[in-house]
Amino acid sequence: MAGPVISARELSLVFQTADAPVYALSKVNLEVEDGDFVSFIGPSGCGKTTLLRVIADLEQATSGTITVNGMTPQEARLKRAYGYVFQAPALYPWRTVERNVGLPLEIMGLDHAAERIAKNLELVNLKGFEKKYPWQLSGGMQQRVSIARALAFDPKLLLMDEPFGALDEIVRDKLNQQLLELWDRTKKTVVFV
Repeated sequence: MAGPVISARELSLVFQTADAPVYALSKVNLEVEDGDFVSFIGPSGCGKTTLLRVIADLEQATSGTITVNGMTPQEARLKRAYGYVFQAPALYPWRTVERNVGLPLEIMGLDHAAERIAKNLELVNLKGFEKKYPWQLSGGMQQRVSIARALAFDPKLLLMDEPFGALDEIVRDKLNQQLLELWDRTKKTVVFV
């Protein structure tokens, strides 16, 4: 039987500042199993994004242990064991939707890129928008392109850092519903902040 997708034990992260240390994470214990949909909620500044960044190897914990798919966060990042969706879409404006989604496939040299791109654009309800550029899409559509790109290489784990935070409430609610439907169809493990 496989272990948890994410396992953290006594995980802490302290930022040293000029006046006093800032405890961003303090003795976090967490297990996320295969197929789970986990959403971290809490007030601004409580460490949600920091925890996600430690999982993704964008920050290093100062103490404790963490594994991602049975590896260190660094090994998981290097093996591309997860997809990551940032707060802002971070799309290249000179690349079409299909070329933005296909970027990780190009970098990784994966086969059947056109099929993977089409499949993931259909998953996020953007079939027919392949030749559009990011500036031709709404904010919600751009974020769905980011999700399709994060799923393009078929990771077991999808990390999402407030991907709908900058959108209006109606669009945010619709995308939250679409994300739940996507999770139900793909059975990916999702960690959502």
